[in-house]
Amino acid sequence: MESINIQLYWEKFIDLIIKYGGKFLIAVIIWMVGLFAINLIIKLVKKGMTRSNVELTLRKFIISLLSFGLKILLFVTCATIVGIQMTAFVTLIGAMGLAFGLAMQGSLANFAGGVLINLLKPYKIGDFIETGGIMGTVKEISIFNTILNTPDNKRIILPNSNVSNNNITNFSAEATRRVDLVFNVDYDTDIEQAIKIIADVIEKHQYTMKDPAPFIRLGNFAASSLDITVRVWGESAHYWDIHFDLKEQVKKAFDEAQIIIPFQQVDVNLKK
Repeated sequence: MESINIQLYWEKFIDLIIKYGGKFLIAVIIWMVGLFAINLIIKLVKKGMTRSNVELTLRKFIISLLSFGLKILLFVTCATIVGIQMTAFVTLIGAMGLAFGLAMQGSLANFAGGVLINLLKPYKIGDFIETGGIMGTVKEISIFNTILNTPDNKRIILPNSNVSNNNITNFSAEATRRVDLVFNVDYDTDIEQAIKIIADVIEKHQYTMKDPAPFIRLGNFAASSLDITVRVWGESAHYWDIHFDLKEQVKKAFDEAQIIIPFQQVDVNLKK
């Protein structure tokens, strides 16, 4: 009886080999050739994107997505050749995908945000940005997160879904920026003299631009001072140099000309 069972199993095994052996061998060959072709395609796409100066983050994302998609297509092709019923297989994958999607809603939202950021490019690595009340220099853009370094060198990891759904201010996007300053002088000050002193300081500064021309005008009559509005242009990389240098140099120039920068004061009249 036992020998009959062994014989029966052996015959079934032989039938399976005869029925599926050739298909399986063809599927293995196609799988190996397909993997070689996929690697070749990936190399060609990498070279093409490198020549086109596609950003590194976007390059990595496209390569990983392309590789995954081509391998799934190759697997389905090989499974079909062997004779696996793809209807049930696709249904199973769909059910698993639904369960996975429900469990990973946050991550999928971050993934979608990363895709949008890489496609629309509101900022790139090295840009100084502000989003959601957080300011910093972009150090890394991954598919799920954006990493910023704050001016005091703290590392902040922002989910891409938050970034893509928030307002983004990119301070590095344009080559030039305007520096806005206000200088306060005493009410007894000769305004023309004060404006000339500020103009001379701006003229001598190495980073200020002559075109557009600096704007220097009396802007406001404040409670204790006359406020002179100054708007001057410079390269974005030198924004803070201009900002702080002008404040220091104008203060020194005012001191030399004996122009008073008033402090807050209140006149009190006593009535008997």
